[in-house]
Amino acid sequence: MSGPELTVGRGVIAEMVTLAALGIPGVARVSRGGPRWLAALAGPAVVTHVSDDAVRVRVWIVARPGQGLVALADAVESAVRAAVERLLGLRLESVTVTVDGVGG
Repeated sequence: MSGPELTVGRGVIAEMVTLAALGIPGVARVSRGGPRWLAALAGPAVVTHVSDDAVRVRVWIVARPGQGLVALADAVESAVRAAVERLLGLRLESVTVTVDGVGG
């Protein structure tokens, strides 16, 4: 007899990624850069690919002015990795963080 099995939907993964990124000081929003109407046309700010054994995540963020972008992207990557692996119990194959704008 095996233990219970948990199935996590893409929407749940995307929401956890969004919350993890927004928890990092310096992230203004999880979104594509540019005007908000154009960002909406560019597609979702969090894209997940789920396979049998791993998850791949791409996330686009807008940074607050004055942030070190490399350090910010590293912090977002670490937070996303922790959220997916520890909180959801999924194996994370890759995280791609794109800083797509700077502003409020």
